[in-house]
Amino acid sequence: MKSYQAFDHTADLGLAITGASEEELFANAACAVFDIITDLDRVEAREMRRIAVEGDGREDLLINFLREVLYLYNGEHWLLKEIRIVRISEKGLEAEARGEPLDGQKHEICKEIKAVTYHQARVCQTPAGWTARVIFDV
Repeated sequence: MKSYQAFDHTADLGLAITGASEEELFANAACAVFDIITDLDRVEAREMRRIAVEGDGREDLLINFLREVLYLYNGEHWLLKEIRIVRISEKGLEAEARGEPLDGQKHEICKEIKAVTYHQARVCQTPAGWTARVIFDV
């Protein structure tokens, strides 16, 4: 079962993400982005990239993190397969992403994601774990 659910939002794409822990929530959010972009079954964890971001609260941290994750694709033409959150606090995050360069012969792009927005961004801890809501420009 996927740890996120897509929802319609005019010309944008919204995701409702879940995780048992804050680390899992952020990792699931990153994987959800790439699961939307391409078929993750065709991506291999051949290379590692480090990600470090800061934010003014959890929503800002999630948005900044997803911007960095999305830059791997938009700026570096690199696809994420898996990610591990190494350290997280309310103000900062360090992660290790594994994946490989985009290969037009191997990878099909299913949907382009242009940007992450602050519109209706939310991160909450619940009795069942963590949830987040993010809207992307597509």
